[in-house]
Amino acid sequence: MAHQHALLLLITLVGAVNGQQQQQLMDYMERRLAVLEERITQWHDQSSRYSTELRDFKNKVISMLEAVEKERETLRAEVENTAVRVDRLEREVDYLETQNPAPPCVEVDEKLTDNQVSTSKMRKNEKYDQLTDCSDTVSQVKAMKILKRFGSTAGLWTKDPVGNSEKIYVFDGTSNDTVYVFPRMREFTLFSATRKAARIKLPYPWVGTGHLVYGSHLYYIRRHGTFQVIKFSLVNKTIVDSSVFPAEEQIPVFGLSSYNYIDLVADEEGIWAIYATQENERNIALAKLDPASLDIEQMWDTPCPRENAESAFVICGALYVVYNTRLPSRSRIQCVFDVSGSMGPEDAALIYFPKRYGSHSSMKYNPKERQIYAWDDGYQLIYRMEMKKKSEI
Repeated sequence: MAHQHALLLLITLVGAVNGQQQQQLMDYMERRLAVLEERITQWHDQSSRYSTELRDFKNKVISMLEAVEKERETLRAEVENTAVRVDRLEREVDYLETQNPAPPCVEVDEKLTDNQVSTSKMRKNEKYDQLTDCSDTVSQVKAMKILKRFGSTAGLWTKDPVGNSEKIYVFDGTSNDTVYVFPRMREFTLFSATRKAARIKLPYPWVGTGHLVYGSHLYYIRRHGTFQVIKFSLVNKTIVDSSVFPAEEQIPVFGLSSYNYIDLVADEEGIWAIYATQENERNIALAKLDPASLDIEQMWDTPCPRENAESAFVICGALYVVYNTRLPSRSRIQCVFDVSGSMGPEDAALIYFPKRYGSHSSMKYNPKERQIYAWDDGYQLIYRMEMKKKSEI
């Protein structure tokens, strides 16, 4: 097309001039056409070269992508293989650890030694006469559910196991005077802000995470020189009773939870206090409380070590102590102490909790629901427990 236009222009110009001028014009036009043809040839050459380079680049990219995909598949296979090996290793470690039985459930002779207290209201190291026909023990952790993350690293959340209340009580931190109350689980789960919760301001601040909601009352620990158990009415918002805990030279009950000196727990039998004293600093002690008067009814020195203990709970009159390590690993029940002496050694199985974030700052068993409300490094968890009957000895 360009050649045709140029030719028409040349004919037109030739017709308008004569002789020598025509020859000069022809020479000029030929030179211009030669330059244009040379540029067109260069353009074709460059375009062909660019196409070739682009095709080569595309082939190189495709080869690189194929190599990356192969490496990715190889890496994925290695990761899957590593995961399988780690899982196999964890199972082997679990198996090896289960071969080490839990410390035996020691039965102390009913004949008391001279230095043991024996009164009508406080008996020490005697067998416990159960109030109910509860004969269950923990078989395994049936299921775990992570509700949310709320508040501080350490804390406590729980429900009242007595009655039909669905309220959730949240104690944020290890020292505070304000309890958050959510009307039911749904409100606590859906809302991260505390604006949806009612607040109960206590007369005195609490210490630790060993508190208990039981029978429309809050039982919490106050430290005022000595340790006191405060009984607070959740209905009237007043203190009903208080009692100085009758143990001298108390020390943190759990080796991994230095803020807990007394851990109040509930089971099918009522209320218990888990504690430790300087007199027997290696092991954990247990006491049965009267929820009405706060009197100590019985006390026991258990064989369960304080070292590496992080929390504990009581089920059917048996104390289950949960252990971990300084570097958080898998929490496990490693010591069981049955106060009634009705549990056989084969029932004291080594039971693991699913590996989560850190260590439990509190574990509250709900005997009505057969599940544990746990606080793990700021996460609120529920462990549903599977039970079995004790093997009578």
